[in-house]
Amino acid sequence: MDRREDSHDGRVSVIGCGLREGSLAARLRKIAGIGHLVAPFAFRRAVAREHRREPFDVVEATNWYAPGLAIALTGPAPLVTRNSTPAATSAETVTSLRDRFDRRVAMLAERIAARFNKALISNTQLHGEKIAALYGVEAPGPVGRHAVIGLSLPPEIVARGTAAAYPDDVPEDQPIELLFVGRDEHRKGFDALIMALRILSRRADAGMRDFRLTIVGVHADDLKALPSTARARLRCHHRVDEPALHDLMSAAHVIVAPSRYESFGLVYQEAMMFGRPVVACAEDPSARLFIGESGAGLLAKACTGDDLATQIQRLIEDPALRAEYAAASRRASGMFTRDTLSAETTAVYRTAIGSKETSSNASSSGLPAPVDIAS
Repeated sequence: MDRREDSHDGRVSVIGCGLREGSLAARLRKIAGIGHLVAPFAFRRAVAREHRREPFDVVEATNWYAPGLAIALTGPAPLVTRNSTPAATSAETVTSLRDRFDRRVAMLAERIAARFNKALISNTQLHGEKIAALYGVEAPGPVGRHAVIGLSLPPEIVARGTAAAYPDDVPEDQPIELLFVGRDEHRKGFDALIMALRILSRRADAGMRDFRLTIVGVHADDLKALPSTARARLRCHHRVDEPALHDLMSAAHVIVAPSRYESFGLVYQEAMMFGRPVVACAEDPSARLFIGESGAGLLAKACTGDDLATQIQRLIEDPALRAEYAAASRRASGMFTRDTLSAETTAVYRTAIGSKETSSNASSSGLPAPVDIAS
């Protein structure tokens, strides 16, 4: 919706669905609640136009704010929805009456779209069960229309992460490098991170080993209210390109990812691919699964500044512990590949299309032929 031009890269075409400035649709999109219906119909119009030129076998969309709603209701092709974080997850932090109404409409749109989908994909079993309860659809299982398929990392990250040695020999006069990648959101635990920064800065001033926190995704100006002792240990990058992000991950000794909820947790997978120990929060089921069960890092019992600071401090002060969790993180990496993602997703597509050639089990190990999709 942020572009009006089309672009092409190999076998991938990107069709711009941006609204003409000043048009009725553009004005409606700014109205609470009603605005959420504009994008789904704009997407459907674009998909239908391309479908007439060269028919699609299947359409995939995300669940977030139901961009596939109109396609689910009226076609022109079967819709598969891959469930990321639902709008309801951030509804708890909405306070104004307008925003509450706006979010409720988004939640209703997601629910309707899910019920009219031909197939659903969730990133983990726990996330799928949450989606099932939230949308009133069937839970994931070995048969049926709701599959569990883990996401995968781009080959560039896999190659760079695999080659990144862990910097375990850190001179005592050098700070331990902490890295957080994410937005200033309650769901991401940003409030707990900033409180932990305040706490750890005071402890470092009192004699704890020093550290530096790098944040990617936030403007430094947004954190001017921090005490000077905390700001002195903080670096912020609002945006960085992929090579720069990989450089930061390679330089980090600890990845801090205190999310309260992740539908999958790509940040955990990226940290493990780079073999970095992770400090996460036990409130997030994905953190318990990928970090807790694999031993790739430490979990704060609650997503609070105190609990988070306690776990981060353990890794700041104990080089042997850092090395232990770094090794475990490296061993746990690579659980999800593009090959498995492709094969399992194509199996779900065939289920949605109604093909009799493959089972509806999304965990099929076969490699079905490609299908034409709109996403």
